[in-house]
Amino acid sequence: MRLALDLAAKAIGMTSPNPMVGAVIVQDDVQIIAEGWHRRAGLPHAEAVALKRAGRNARGSTLYVTLEPCCHTAKKTPPCADAIIAAGVKRVVAAMSDPNPLVSGRGFRRLRSAGIEVVRGVCEREARELNRFFIRHITAGLPYVTMKTAQSIDGKIATSSGESKWITGPAARKIVHAMRAEHDAIMVGIGTVKADNPSLTVRGVRGRNPVRVIVDGRLEISPDSKVIADGLAPTIIATAAPPDHPNATRLLRDGVELIHCAGNVNGTGGRVDLEFLMRALGSRGIMSVLLEGGGAINGAMVRAGLVSRAVFFTAPLIIGGRNSVPSVGGPDIVSLSDAVRLGSFSITPAGRDIMISADILI
Repeated sequence: MRLALDLAAKAIGMTSPNPMVGAVIVQDDVQIIAEGWHRRAGLPHAEAVALKRAGRNARGSTLYVTLEPCCHTAKKTPPCADAIIAAGVKRVVAAMSDPNPLVSGRGFRRLRSAGIEVVRGVCEREARELNRFFIRHITAGLPYVTMKTAQSIDGKIATSSGESKWITGPAARKIVHAMRAEHDAIMVGIGTVKADNPSLTVRGVRGRNPVRVIVDGRLEISPDSKVIADGLAPTIIATAAPPDHPNATRLLRDGVELIHCAGNVNGTGGRVDLEFLMRALGSRGIMSVLLEGGGAINGAMVRAGLVSRAVFFTAPLIIGGRNSVPSVGGPDIVSLSDAVRLGSFSITPAGRDIMISADILI
């Protein structure tokens, strides 16, 4: 099963909106006769790849697979459960059930009804971690949001003058670019675009460029901004401005997609409704978002319960100061009972910096 998980991970960042799946076929409990993994949406599933490679040798074998085999036809590829039955596999060992309501136990029942032994739950924790983006998206209709921030050891992301390049070192930045390649979209606020004019693309590592999502409540973005002018990746702007705003036509002409999602703040409106935005992105098949914003948008996303994991790259320096920029902003809390609680976490060296990754209990 660990080999199957390693195979599935070969397609990190490539299968959305599908899950990553790996499969290994074993004969006589000792001999691996075929392997396969799902490479991207529209291509054969892992089980189908492995079964084709095994051919007639699959009869009487055990199939190890990281996700419950599918059994529905609402997709471009045929049901894997039927292919497993036709190949004469005698036993299926699966890491986890498929949370997709179209499957969700039906694949296992289909196999058992054909006389195939089914074992489930082997390396389930690892399998769920691998496909956390897919699980969040298919169960909640929302993308899995990873909030990434580069900060000083006292939690500052910029000085009082706005200087932030570079708080963390090259090793940390390389990891961040790998994270960008894993996520479907990268999101920042208009303040970040104005201050840094970032391209928000993948550099220094192999991988696709994510969709760029800019939260720009008043459509203030300059047409010369890299995210508008460079053409390196699609750009979506979330705004509270009306559809007839003077800049809307120009942005649409430049190939930008606009999502109008005005919130209602104290009855006055004028602010982007972040939950509406996340649901709009989810409906477009975006399973994961890397939030690389400033303190204001980080705080708003956390308070709205929309962040699943926080990743803090922390540098060994102290910025200090009352007016320097915190990594997570927003209104002050009065009671510790209102603090956002974290679940499991890990601490990893990143050159001279450290990477702290923690699940947010939402």
